[in-house]
Amino acid sequence: MKDSDKYIKIVEWSEEDQCYIGTCPGLMLGGCHGNDEVKVYKELSNIVEETLDLYKKDNKPLPLETSKKNYSGKFLLRTGKEFHKLLSIKALQSEESLNSYCVKVLKSAISQIDQASR
Repeated sequence: MKDSDKYIKIVEWSEEDQCYIGTCPGLMLGGCHGNDEVKVYKELSNIVEETLDLYKKDNKPLPLETSKKNYSGKFLLRTGKEFHKLLSIKALQSEESLNSYCVKVLKSAISQIDQASR
């Protein structure tokens, strides 16, 4: 396995840019773009290899791997006291647990963002 296999590479269509955008979150900012999905992925893979080579050349530790990462399904979210109170009240009004309410709201927000970007 190559070091580059340890990082997620994403190629997705951008309605706004009317082309495919390739990114590698957690490793580098920016990426590449083009009209051919396969070519963008190949270019992105080359950029990732070059980025990792630069890390090694500069004797910098590689960023944490993003591929095949195991997620627990839990994360801590710091909201501030007032927002925590507001969320708790909204959850009570919806007759849901705070956790269930927050998951529902986050899923809805992500869905709206995804629809808006299409």
